[in-house]
Amino acid sequence: MNKETLIRDLTNLCAARGISGREEKVRELVISQLPNTVPYTVDNLGNLIVEIGVGEESIAIMAHMDEIGLMITGATSDGLLTFRKIGGFDDRLLLGAHLDVVTEKGVIDGVIGISPPHLGINQSTENLRIDIGANSLKEVQDIGVKVMDFAVFKKHASVLNNRYFSMRSLDDRFGCLALLYVLENVLKMNLNKKVFFVWTVQEEIGLKGAKAFVSRHNIDLCYAVDSFACCSSLTGDVGCGKGPVLRMVDNSAIGSYDEMKKILDIAHRYDIPIQVGITGGGTDGSVAMESGAKMVPITLSVKYLHSQAEYISLEDFQNLVKLLTTLLADR
Repeated sequence: MNKETLIRDLTNLCAARGISGREEKVRELVISQLPNTVPYTVDNLGNLIVEIGVGEESIAIMAHMDEIGLMITGATSDGLLTFRKIGGFDDRLLLGAHLDVVTEKGVIDGVIGISPPHLGINQSTENLRIDIGANSLKEVQDIGVKVMDFAVFKKHASVLNNRYFSMRSLDDRFGCLALLYVLENVLKMNLNKKVFFVWTVQEEIGLKGAKAFVSRHNIDLCYAVDSFACCSSLTGDVGCGKGPVLRMVDNSAIGSYDEMKKILDIAHRYDIPIQVGITGGGTDGSVAMESGAKMVPITLSVKYLHSQAEYISLEDFQNLVKLLTTLLADR
């Protein structure tokens, strides 16, 4: 893949709007980019599943489609929208935010304003509201905003020093794109194993889609393709630009040590830079482990995770695709 194509594809997938439980537009975009000859299924929860290859061993590669955001809970008499957070993020991101509010009628602009310091008012995040320019509850209704509509932070793509890409919802749209690229690569191979490519839903609120998938499919091994939150004293030397990261320990699981050694050996043999790290949070891979599968999350180091400025290395992404393709071909 060349860098220009990669930037274009990342931008398109990140631009799609889809919080947990409302991933339909992201799923439609992924489906539109599947190779024409590949059959797929969508399960009851909304997971998108592609199954290829035959053999005794069964491998699942997962990436989640959902992103953090806001669910609309109602409107006040003076036309402001109330909301609740979906997924975990710092409340400070809400202050002064510009939003896309997604309704059945279309996408409208919204903002979350704060009281200016001139007024001497202490702002509480508990009392924040979304302003869509309406002045009454009736006007909100006429515009077409309802309970269960949702909002996401407006998204802007930046390429930094021709090496790094920054945009809201890289977590985990880069993973969704990586699965598309790897699928295209392995379709050219004669696999001696069954491989599931799974684009999951509702990861940000408790790995719900992955739980549904593993309850219906027996798998021996899972690679969760997700984000590795860096960079702090907890995560040590792991950083952007040093290669994909085997996320061996987080709050949800400890990955397979034996599988880690196999991956490291293959990466070294094929001259693919790789890192091993420990962080917080969780991935879809943990529920695969609970079902009896070996599991290693194969991730990218992401700076400023769960913010509007999520940030990855373009070279790391290219090496992630190379590593995943090589693992499926070599093991």
